[in-house]
Amino acid sequence: MFVDSVELTVSSGKGGAGAISFWTEKFVTNGGPDGGDGGRGGSVYFKVDNNTDTLSSLRGKRSIKAENGRPGEGRKCYGRKGQDTIITVPPGTQVIDMETGEELLDLVEEGEMILFLEGGKGGLGNMHFKSSSNQRPTYAQPGLPGITKQIRLEMKLIADVGLVGYPNVGKSTLISTLSNARPQVANYEFTTLTPKLGVVHIGEYDSFMMADIPGIIEGASDGRGLGLEFLKHIERTKTLLLLIDAANYREMKYQYETLLVELQRYSETLATRKHAIAITKIDSLSQEEVNALTKTFLADIGLEANDTLSKYKADKNYISYGFKTDFGLELPQEKPLFVLPISSVAHLNTEALRYAIGDFVKYVEEENRAE
Repeated sequence: MFVDSVELTVSSGKGGAGAISFWTEKFVTNGGPDGGDGGRGGSVYFKVDNNTDTLSSLRGKRSIKAENGRPGEGRKCYGRKGQDTIITVPPGTQVIDMETGEELLDLVEEGEMILFLEGGKGGLGNMHFKSSSNQRPTYAQPGLPGITKQIRLEMKLIADVGLVGYPNVGKSTLISTLSNARPQVANYEFTTLTPKLGVVHIGEYDSFMMADIPGIIEGASDGRGLGLEFLKHIERTKTLLLLIDAANYREMKYQYETLLVELQRYSETLATRKHAIAITKIDSLSQEEVNALTKTFLADIGLEANDTLSKYKADKNYISYGFKTDFGLELPQEKPLFVLPISSVAHLNTEALRYAIGDFVKYVEEENRAE
């Protein structure tokens, strides 16, 4: 089961109390205090593990607590330290304080282990309180309490490319065609109820990660449909591929502008994310109809068709647009990097799209490094 948000009460262990003890031994009348210190309480750590992609292992748990430290004993014996608790989470998990709403941790790097709550310190035994004026101290320190926090864990998928579009626009079909992902594919809206990840291979040694996000409709940023619940996953993606349905009753310009508005309303970060466009389901229309619709759409968003995508062996019978990337030239901020008509079912221009996206991701990474 896909779980991307859980609420927990997390506590570190209490420190063990110091011991009150006196050395008693045959022939030793005044042995003095020998109470040992209590052990430190166990701490709580978060560990990022790339082998898990959901928070389902934490589902159903209300609280997680580290072990308390053991109390000290006589003969100057120290109490055992409480066992630490390690909470394993997938990359992209945020730890949010439920009381204040503050983001406490942002766990991204694979393998990193971060101390979240430190265990309480163990109390000192009475052997520490012996002095010239107090030869028989009859008190010791109690252990310090652990720390308790109410937190919410939120997972946001990390991917190179996020697929964004209306329901039933062909996102699941595309990711199943290009990658190793096998999402449910059907001819009705909201087939995808949870985000899906797929690895798209480019050649033998190169690849990128693609995320299929549940469909976005008008008002998704206000909570309509499934959009609000899963829009957060798009925040982690480096680039966006907007899918526009050529066979839909909605005009392509309207689809495109609605998607941009919903992304902008949800997050200012998404408003600056580089994007490209794939026009889907062109197999259901004639070549002339597709070219006419594409030409009108390009004119509506201020672009003009060219043959730049021919280097990726895009079908020359269908008009398309590609941004001409020259050395030192910045990528467009608001305009798409390319517009390519495709059909995942007929495998038309899907290979060209694979390589175009691969270069798209590299361009964005290079530009981010330059900044």
